[in-house]
Amino acid sequence: MKVRFTEEQIIKILKEHEGGKKAVDIVREYNKTFYRWKSKYGGMDVSEAKRLKQLEEENRRLKEMVADLSLDNKILKDVLSKNV
Repeated sequence: MKVRFTEEQIIKILKEHEGGKKAVDIVREYNKTFYRWKSKYGGMDVSEAKRLKQLEEENRRLKEMVADLSLDNKILKDVLSKNV
């Protein structure tokens, strides 16, 4: 079973490390993704982490839109080339 942590929980865990708790103890207590969390969320506040998540979701949607438009463009070019 995969445990999911919210941004608030992740930042709280990272603050424990900044407060002096050893990384080994944190990894044992929570899971083995501590260093990935530290590289992604290290030094952030909860509001910044929420904004990061919003921006990542917006980026995903925009990439999906670009992919759809590129496919539509290719289909139209193929149809036009067959008609000529």
